[in-house]
Amino acid sequence: MEALITRQTGQWMEPVDGQRWWFDSGSLALDFAHTAGGDDAGGHRELVPDAAVLNDWLIERFPEVAPTAGDREFRDAGTLRAAIGRLARQASLAEALSPDDVDVVNLFAATPDIPPVLAGGARQAGRTKARPHQALGSIARDAVRLFGPDVDGRIRECSADDCDLVYLDTSRSGTRRWCSMQRCGNRAKVRAHRARARQ
Repeated sequence: MEALITRQTGQWMEPVDGQRWWFDSGSLALDFAHTAGGDDAGGHRELVPDAAVLNDWLIERFPEVAPTAGDREFRDAGTLRAAIGRLARQASLAEALSPDDVDVVNLFAATPDIPPVLAGGARQAGRTKARPHQALGSIARDAVRLFGPDVDGRIRECSADDCDLVYLDTSRSGTRRWCSMQRCGNRAKVRAHRARARQ
């Protein structure tokens, strides 16, 4: 039986226009992919531009990780992030997944991840802090689950014409349309209201 470790998903996006908004992609792997910045409506800034910020991002999601990411870990994180981003776009369009990107995700997923720990023991097993590469392994394992058969058809692109953010539809009904109701969903409602008012 696979260990179930729940990590919080979602993060504040920082658009070029300066109005921050909350985006819950529904998946740790997709959150990570979206730290690269994007071309969605107004564009959003890269959230992890260097190794220091990578440490912060990882520790926020994996408090057990030591802030030791350097240039090598940052380069590796960029490779994994780009592969997940491309796979997400392909999955949202129901295209075949790129074998090269699948290989990248599988390579990271095969490395040690952050093991589950049962609290309350009197002894500390193993190292006291996990390494950044272990967090990348955990993100890659989430990507394996994300692009596997159990999630088929639930990876979607925002319905707004000017937004290309991809998310995992975790709604019970499977009818989520927007990256965020705060942002694109609200804009669509305002446009629909104005169109009705003009008629």
